[in-house]
Amino acid sequence: MKKTLSRKQFDILEALAVSGEALTQRRLGELTGHSLGTVNRIVKEFSDAGLVDGGRITNAGLSALEPYRARRAVFIAAGFGSRLVPITLNTPKPLVRVNGKRIIDSLIDACLAAGIEEIYVVRGYLAEQFDQLLYKYPMIKFLENPAYNESNNISSAMCARYLLGGAYVFEADLLLREPSLIKKYQFASNYLGIYKERSDDWCFTVRDGAITELKLGGLDCYQLVGVSFWDEDDGRRLAEHIEAAYELPGGKEQFWDQVPLRVFRGEYRVLVRECRDGDITEIDTFKELKALDRTYDT
Repeated sequence: MKKTLSRKQFDILEALAVSGEALTQRRLGELTGHSLGTVNRIVKEFSDAGLVDGGRITNAGLSALEPYRARRAVFIAAGFGSRLVPITLNTPKPLVRVNGKRIIDSLIDACLAAGIEEIYVVRGYLAEQFDQLLYKYPMIKFLENPAYNESNNISSAMCARYLLGGAYVFEADLLLREPSLIKKYQFASNYLGIYKERSDDWCFTVRDGAITELKLGGLDCYQLVGVSFWDEDDGRRLAEHIEAAYELPGGKEQFWDQVPLRVFRGEYRVLVRECRDGDITEIDTFKELKALDRTYDT
């Protein structure tokens, strides 16, 4: 299906779809950040076209949003998690429990709440342990990564490269504290990022809302969070580009994010979607895990 909405049209229609009830134009302005004049004009256009009726989205309006719907989720979960030793000696990092709940559960639950039920987990290290997820999440399908121990996470992207169109891609070891970040509809391909005046981590340079550079450390940048969304067109290109990058000299040592944001940067326009410290946490070390869950301190 073809995308036909402008960004402002999408924002207003998506707000109505998420609400599921009638919203005043003033309330739509508050939710979307658009001026009341813009909202009035677009709502009239939608009413004339039958997409909105009495402040509610219609079935035709939902159909107009369909090309923007997130259709699946891919979890990159094959790695060892060496910085979380000793707990990862016997448990893959995404399955480590924090205050009684597995790390990956926070992400999967958010996907299901957004209506995303086509879920793939790329596994490698202690792969059979991920079978326990099926008791709670029987819809999960597993993809096996036999190269996880001899390459970076680009090998996991290789396993899932034909599934990335209309998909969220998650690093599976992120503790999600703000489930509303996982939305049913996305306007364009994007990465979550946390604004930093200074970062020593992987970060983005951004211009006009779009990522222009991926680098390690920077000023006035957005720190990379391992959650991205790829629309159908970009997903199709990624399938080809991931394979091409993987076959390059040294390609197996790359992080998969480097494919669209560095190796083939000119082929993509990827937006940054801002979130805040505390919305989502990567637990890098056993010390950080103990700070979050005191049961590991015994």
